[in-house]
Amino acid sequence: MEKPLILVTNDDGITAPGIRNLVSFMNEIGEVVVVAPNSPQSGKGHAITINSTLSYEEVHLDGPQMDFSCSGTPVDCVKMALDKILPRRPDIVVSGINHGANSSINVIYSGTMSAAVEAGVENLPAIGFSLLDFSWEADFTQAKEYIQNIVKRTLENPMPKGIVLNVNIPKLTKEEIKGVKVCKQAKAKWEESFDERVNPHGKKYYWLTGYFNNMDESEDADETALANGYISIVPVKFDLTAYEYMNTLNEVMKFD
Repeated sequence: MEKPLILVTNDDGITAPGIRNLVSFMNEIGEVVVVAPNSPQSGKGHAITINSTLSYEEVHLDGPQMDFSCSGTPVDCVKMALDKILPRRPDIVVSGINHGANSSINVIYSGTMSAAVEAGVENLPAIGFSLLDFSWEADFTQAKEYIQNIVKRTLENPMPKGIVLNVNIPKLTKEEIKGVKVCKQAKAKWEESFDERVNPHGKKYYWLTGYFNNMDESEDADETALANGYISIVPVKFDLTAYEYMNTLNEVMKFD
């Protein structure tokens, strides 16, 4: 049988340890092509490049796969891969492994997940992987078997079009991880403020700061699963319509 074609991307940049580990994991499953940003793009969300040009080049890093470094955002990388680089449509798109969590509200800011969502827009199966460890020396191998099994099961059991998976992995050893839980996105947000400072020329500048406020302790929330030692999987869709409010809104907006 022909091996599945796997597109790998991320938002931490093509040389980040997270993506290099993910590439090595995927090489054991299928034929891999990497198209990833040439520099870190964390927090870019679903941004695309429209006011400047884009470019890509093949680079030689490690392994048997083809690696392409792209000047754009994670979403640009997916678009460029589908239109200019890949020999055919991929069987699956995997994004990550992100250095740090993309659970709960973080999904809307995440370049990692936006790359996966862009694949979903193109009706492709896609998964975003994130490890709850910001360290450049993080050990991604502890979750290798889980990551590979999640990808294999997704390939074998196609998801409905437009749905992608947001997978977050706790910072634990293989033996400490209790398993996998399918979850909902926890109700949480960042309580943010701007730290005001003054530069040597007397001009004010600001650093974004704040803390993460989890307001959801329900058993089926991703934050709860992660806190209890489980890998969380949240099915995500890009259709943001609030269907439950449509009938009420029809009444509110009824003009005679």
